[in-house]
Amino acid sequence: MKIQEELFALRDEGYAAFQAKLIPGVPTTRIIGVRVPELRKLAKRYYKDPEHCRFLRTLPHDYYDEDLLHALLIAEEKDFARCLEETEVFLPFVDNWAVCDIFSPKAFSKHKEELLERIRVWAKSEKTYTCRFGIGMLMQHFLDADFEAAYLEIPAAVQSEEYYVNMMLAWFFATALAKQWEATIPYLENKRLARWTHNKAIQKARESYRISAEQKEYLKSLKC
Repeated sequence: MKIQEELFALRDEGYAAFQAKLIPGVPTTRIIGVRVPELRKLAKRYYKDPEHCRFLRTLPHDYYDEDLLHALLIAEEKDFARCLEETEVFLPFVDNWAVCDIFSPKAFSKHKEELLERIRVWAKSEKTYTCRFGIGMLMQHFLDADFEAAYLEIPAAVQSEEYYVNMMLAWFFATALAKQWEATIPYLENKRLARWTHNKAIQKARESYRISAEQKEYLKSLKC
């Protein structure tokens, strides 16, 4: 397949070694070492090429970089229904935080009601990166103008032993504290989160420039 050939032509072995340290769960033999800006360029170009449709059907991919490109290609899809369909097909094959977190379909921003329905389903998934993706989409799309306090119950209800799920939950609540303090702080005050997630959310919030010094001191008092 010419896409794979192009990826190898863009290989940066030093970058591949660097990536391997960040995603230890991915075998080094699966990492080609293509930088993200180059992958984004490929995604924009191949989205206009019929070749990309065959590529999207070729799952699982051999290489981590192909998974990244797959996520970026879906992100280019403008039709919401097709984008959602491709997302559902791909999610079971996402096996690391890097692919999960780069996966951000543009079409989602214009279909919030339908997206929220899927987020509720993804957040309940027992698959680590499907759950993480759902919480990430909630954080990205529903903490600003479309925010409702009830949405905080979606991540609060997640019970998991998975590090990458709990890290996303902590990231979500730290971001929610920065954007929606009044609605979010009771979840820390009332110890609604698992202890590790609770303390990690406080840590991440206290590292944020969007949290005031006074708020940081108060959050420090809530550690457990």
